[in-house]
Amino acid sequence: MSSLKINELPADERPRERLAAHGAAALSDSELIAILLRTGMVGANAVDVARHLLTEFGNLNGLARATVTELARVKGVGPAKAVQLAAAFGLATRLARENLTDRPVETPALVWERFGAEMRALPVESLRVLLLDTKLKLVRSEEVFRGSVNECLAHPREIFRPALAHSAYAIIIVHNHPSGDPTPSVADQRLTTRLREAAELLQIRLIDHIILGSGDGGHQPWFSFREAGVL
Repeated sequence: MSSLKINELPADERPRERLAAHGAAALSDSELIAILLRTGMVGANAVDVARHLLTEFGNLNGLARATVTELARVKGVGPAKAVQLAAAFGLATRLARENLTDRPVETPALVWERFGAEMRALPVESLRVLLLDTKLKLVRSEEVFRGSVNECLAHPREIFRPALAHSAYAIIIVHNHPSGDPTPSVADQRLTTRLREAAELLQIRLIDHIILGSGDGGHQPWFSFREAGVL
């Protein structure tokens, strides 16, 4: 760790000054986190503490999943800084939600853009129903099931209940794999078949069933049953 405080670094190496001059894209993850932390601790500046946070939780995804209590336990963070970090991740999630409000939800990429940051941070599986209007714009989303890390047992009856209650024209089913790997399990495949059959019976358009992973390692962060030719 560095013994230099941020204000002892050359001006062109300080995160705040670099962000002001070049924008957030020019900064590393640890430098952006350091700006939120503002200060470090004895023997470690804010960037050092930020690097330690990323190491402690594995990556940004792991950091986003951490609770305020878990963050506060890290040396150099504490309750106040932990709340600031949690607030930053919360704003990022709300921004993604806002960006999708007036756009037709036609691709897995748009679903990832809206729900990826939020759902990849969950420690267990969450299955949600996206209710769409005739222009395929998102009307609302409802979580219908939250389960263990390894299974998703939602019944088609519960999944289609929100669509019937709100007279949705179409739906997209979305659930996450906390492992980070969006590859469908045998149970996921069986569920999709049952959902397809139920949609035909109820005359509700099932646009897709999308599994969200983490996107770590440069791999595609989702699996789409429509893209796979199942729907």
